[in-house]
Amino acid sequence: MQAFRPADAANTTLTAVPGIKVGHFTLSERPTGCTVILTEAGATAGVDVRGTAPATRETDLLSPVDIVQQIHAIVLSGGSAFGLDSATGVMKYLEEKGIGFPFGGAHVPTVPGASLFDLPVGDPKIRPTADCGYQAARAATDAAVIEGSVGAGAGATIGKMGGLNRAMKAGIGSAAIRMPDGLIVAALVAVNAAGDVIDPSTGKVVAGVRTEDGKGFADARVLLRSGGPRRTGGAGENTTLGIIATNAALTKTQATRVAQMAHDGFARAINPSHTPNDGDVIFALATGATGAGDVGRIGELGAEMMADAIVRSARQATGVPGYPALRDLRQ
Repeated sequence: MQAFRPADAANTTLTAVPGIKVGHFTLSERPTGCTVILTEAGATAGVDVRGTAPATRETDLLSPVDIVQQIHAIVLSGGSAFGLDSATGVMKYLEEKGIGFPFGGAHVPTVPGASLFDLPVGDPKIRPTADCGYQAARAATDAAVIEGSVGAGAGATIGKMGGLNRAMKAGIGSAAIRMPDGLIVAALVAVNAAGDVIDPSTGKVVAGVRTEDGKGFADARVLLRSGGPRRTGGAGENTTLGIIATNAALTKTQATRVAQMAHDGFARAINPSHTPNDGDVIFALATGATGAGDVGRIGELGAEMMADAIVRSARQATGVPGYPALRDLRQ
């Protein structure tokens, strides 16, 4: 399965934020896997869960009122709730490196996570395991993030409003911006949505539900306004999982606000977004390297980067049997 890595000299992905590493592991047996975001020195984190059918782990620890102040990794995975097991492998990897809360001769890393529903793509009995998480953590690097149909995005699909036979492939996308004052805001996303991916700069469909002949785009917005029958999937099938990271210092309350604001990026680049059958989740990470940050500014830039990352997730995807990618339609 092909993937895309931007040139390291111009890293415009999540790892543009110093102190963050990203690793993928993709199962060869079917398109699924996990993506690990390591913050080995610790990072302040928040989360905003919008989906009505989320598959999440340790998100309560990110509440501003809870005692945990630093996390050490985030795991995104396929496999629905089964995929949450991949975080166990990440904890093992970090413990072996002596990372985490020290207690009784051991270390207890804090590793929140979320999974998306990709079971219709291939054999649903094949899911990410703890070993998947361990291997992704071992592979993590601060080089530019590999994008496309890898890791948690290996089985991700979009454009399901016309039925699975008219859906398309999506995957992992990432984007980052460096401001003149040194602030960095970056996003990573695994897109598995019912609707279309829209380029906010043009308002045009990038990829999504195809026409009956499979060669063009039906446009989910047109289908919605037509009043005809539509399919938006079962519970949990339309999950998009995202991460915003910054080198600024934020409190847990501020990081939570950034995660909330970043959902605007979902709404700008996915239509329809936040459906009743999704499990949408956004995490926010702050490494604190550049001092206190302007939460409003970071949240606004985070929403912009999230929208850009979503568009990239469609443009860098690779098709699998039954689910063509944008590059396949261009041929």
